[in-house]
Amino acid sequence: MDKNLCERLEGYIKKRFGGVIKILEMSPLSGGAIQENWAIDICCKGGDLSGNHKFVLRKDALSKIPLSHRKADEYKILKMAYASNVKVPKPVLFCDKIEIIGSPFFLMERLDGIAAGHILVKRAIDDSLIAELGQNLARIHAISTGHPALKFLQKCDQPPSLKAISIYRDQLDNLSEAYPAIEWGLSWLERNIPKKENYVFCHRDYRTGNLMINDLGLSGILDWEFAGFSAREEDLGWLCAKCWRFGVNNREVGGLGMRESLYAGYKSESGINIDCDHIIYWEIMAHVRWAIIALYQAQRVFDGDRSLELALTANIVPELEFEILKMIKKC
Repeated sequence: MDKNLCERLEGYIKKRFGGVIKILEMSPLSGGAIQENWAIDICCKGGDLSGNHKFVLRKDALSKIPLSHRKADEYKILKMAYASNVKVPKPVLFCDKIEIIGSPFFLMERLDGIAAGHILVKRAIDDSLIAELGQNLARIHAISTGHPALKFLQKCDQPPSLKAISIYRDQLDNLSEAYPAIEWGLSWLERNIPKKENYVFCHRDYRTGNLMINDLGLSGILDWEFAGFSAREEDLGWLCAKCWRFGVNNREVGGLGMRESLYAGYKSESGINIDCDHIIYWEIMAHVRWAIIALYQAQRVFDGDRSLELALTANIVPELEFEILKMIKKC
């Protein structure tokens, strides 16, 4: 542990909550290519946090990709979701003082469970967990788009699919090379826009890897840095997209279970029937989006972020391009 950094953190937490604060352990957590996450064990004597606590400190990584929220805004979203009975880590504090650790950060409770997709897909998952994923997603979509915590999010008067296509086309045009298969995917999506779409509040990265799961079920939904307004089918299509099944392709819900249980859980909470064809459309959109993100992740390596994970991410682009073309051919 960095002694000086720990002392600054201890001092800031004491200022916010009182008592005597001691950081017992601080270590980086795996994952989080876009964000840095640190596990922190804290002992508090007196004050509003009295007792021992296991927290996660969350801050930006060295470089960012487009549309990733500032820490202040992500923390607002986390607080709102927690207050809306969505299963998320309990928010603890936000700090915008750069001098503490070099960038804004927030603390949240550290949940019990596993989020790593390559581990979870090897386990037997009960249908009730898949239904729970649907229920929590419905609660997210039920949050009012006029919620005060969401004032910083831009609203749009065009269909969510058209807005997404416009954003992804601009991002693709800003890259130094051409990617015809992705361009073809965007053109197909533009020609086949669903007839009816409504904006709701979406997580926009709701997938295996961002879902903390323990022996009792879903313990929490992580990583809200992309949350925003879109079609409800975007979240459902993102979770069901092949690119998030970690090789277990027969279990279409993130390599964990079957669509029927997900849709049933969603309907039990929302009363809404799922249009399966609409989900397939957004699964194609998911592969386009992930391919573009992967290309930007690779670009971060050239910008100075020397991460093997980021460097390897670009290698998945041909597989995503193939999936885009294959899915379009079936439609």
